[in-house]
Amino acid sequence: MPSDFLPNRETQLAAKANNQALSYTLLISLTFCFLCSLLFIGHPKTATCILQQTTFAVVFTVAVSSVLAKTITVMLAFKITAPGSRMRQLLVSGAPNYIIPTCSMIQLTLCGIWMGTIPPYIDTDAHSELGHIIIVCNKGSLTAFYRVLGYLDSLALLSFTMAFLARNLPDTFDEAKFLTFSILMFCSVWITFLPVYHSSKGEVMLGMEVFSILASSTGLLGCILCP
Repeated sequence: MPSDFLPNRETQLAAKANNQALSYTLLISLTFCFLCSLLFIGHPKTATCILQQTTFAVVFTVAVSSVLAKTITVMLAFKITAPGSRMRQLLVSGAPNYIIPTCSMIQLTLCGIWMGTIPPYIDTDAHSELGHIIIVCNKGSLTAFYRVLGYLDSLALLSFTMAFLARNLPDTFDEAKFLTFSILMFCSVWITFLPVYHSSKGEVMLGMEVFSILASSTGLLGCILCP
């Protein structure tokens, strides 16, 4: 029996255990991603307008950071092979799991700054439909909105880069291809969302946002958890 068999087996078992916890976290966060689309339906209220953006930002940050943590876990399991390695101990101790609360706290801080300066509020739109005044949720500070969305996109880009680098790992424990494709779909949805969102008005704009939430959630769920 090779002398490094047990350390390698220990590393792979730790990776599988960590991935199980991360998969549950991802599944729960995706459930809330689907549910948060319901906040965009119905008569706008001040509380609803605030919850729309903060809930969307936080639950998607948890989902994307879960993908990032899964990718790093897979990479560590197959790239770190030296017995007693410091990086191996990080994997065995479940250190990649701390990526999720860390990333989520940063997003919560950005949302807190947004809510503390110019939070979303109820507004009226008399220009989208002739002869009608539509009650809408104004995002308040567009700078804060794009900062929150930009942070989420940066996490997705980092996850895609890590998954792409790990795409050629052994097939026995290879989630990297699924992770790469899922994040690619996620980025494609939101890159397409921005120009279409700005060219839309009224209910079409709201519908586009709901569609993007559902499409990106479905992409992550279908490409990672279904296989």
